Amino acid sequence: MELSGLLSVAVIIFLYALFSRYLVRWAVTAPMVFLLIGWLIGDDGVGILDLTLENEGVRLLTEATLVVVLFADATRIDIGILRSQFRMPGRLLGFGLPLTIVAGGLAAAWLIPDISLAEGFLIGAILAPTDAALGKAVITNKRVPVRVRQVLNVESGLNDGIALPVVMALMAVAAAGYDLNTSAHWVQFAMREIGLGIIVGLVIGTAGGWMIHQAWQRSWITGAARQLATLSIAVIAFTTTELSVIAGNGFVAAFVAGIAFGVATQMMHETAADLAEDLGELATWMTFLFFGIELVAPAMSTVTWQRLVYVVLSLTVIRMAPVAISLIGTHCAKSTALFLGWFGPRGLASILFALLILDEAELGHSDVIVEVVSLTVLASVFLHGLTAKKGAELYASEVAEMPAEMPELLPMDEMPEPRRGGLFERLHNGN
Repeated sequence: MELSGLLSVAVIIFLYALFSRYLVRWAVTAPMVFLLIGWLIGDDGVGILDLTLENEGVRLLTEATLVVVLFADATRIDIGILRSQFRMPGRLLGFGLPLTIVAGGLAAAWLIPDISLAEGFLIGAILAPTDAALGKAVITNKRVPVRVRQVLNVESGLNDGIALPVVMALMAVAAAGYDLNTSAHWVQFAMREIGLGIIVGLVIGTAGGWMIHQAWQRSWITGAARQLATLSIAVIAFTTTELSVIAGNGFVAAFVAGIAFGVATQMMHETAADLAEDLGELATWMTFLFFGIELVAPAMSTVTWQRLVYVVLSLTVIRMAPVAISLIGTHCAKSTALFLGWFGPRGLASILFALLILDEAELGHSDVIVEVVSLTVLASVFLHGLTAKKGAELYASEVAEMPAEMPELLPMDEMPEPRRGGLFERLHNGN
């Protein structure tokens, strides 16, 4: 990136920071702002900033963002709480997520011309993970029952890491259609990468977390150094796994390392990942800025009725029906199923998975996949962002009239939530 481009990015971040609290009051999210600005200043707008998918810096930003976000989200997973109160999140992740991938894949293969069934399922897998930060007004509204907010938080925090191996495996299967090797070879290759990523992530996350915990108890390490050391674990897990001698999947390793870190430190260092989360937040803003600069215009210029129908289905039926099916037997209200079904925004993970395709996979229709994903994310960023505040208020009003014995109203402990958006939230609170 040239100095003029760096200057433009710095000015954009500075101006957003100045008015961030005011924008939050109007339900204007950071992804909306950076996406729109990127669209306006890119080549298809006024042409102030020029970034391309072939830019090495963009590839590094994409990888770094995914590594940090996966790790930071995973460190907030309290295994004890998760184990004891996993019924509803477990249903969404164990039944809803696979059903969403299957429904999204079949719909994509049916609606999008020329793509293979494997590529259709790849689109479904890329768009299956949710991003609770795009509807932050929902998960921060204390009138919404803690159980419902917890479900959205846990689902969003875990489904990135769960969907990642599926995306990687489907990338391999889809690529096999354009390679002399067999599909079985590619599936075995993907499973080996995922398995090695899990092993390395467990070892490094556990060892790193234990050492930081011991150093903290003995007062060998300062608070700032502890945060730097925690961030280093994510980088070590990723880079070690990607070494040619191991050749595993570094993204899987980063996510698993985050979970292992939380277990090893016994959740006693809730602020240890603050630096990782703040850097992840900054990288997220940059990713949405890049998304606006490079990916929105191509997606908009290639809109067809089939793609528009798919976007509508992806944000409604493809998400809502699996959620409703997953909640059968929980005796939750229909309004809860509808609320959880609608507030499943597609955001950062979908963008990053799509960019991984362009960077790593040799598919016959990579551009088509990225354009469909980009169009869906674009719609989700604005639709879910703009409806989050009002939707939470309407649902909270209905909840207030429910009988106290309804399952969504039962008391429960709340897991430390991923603070994506937390950097300026703390500034707003004077911290």
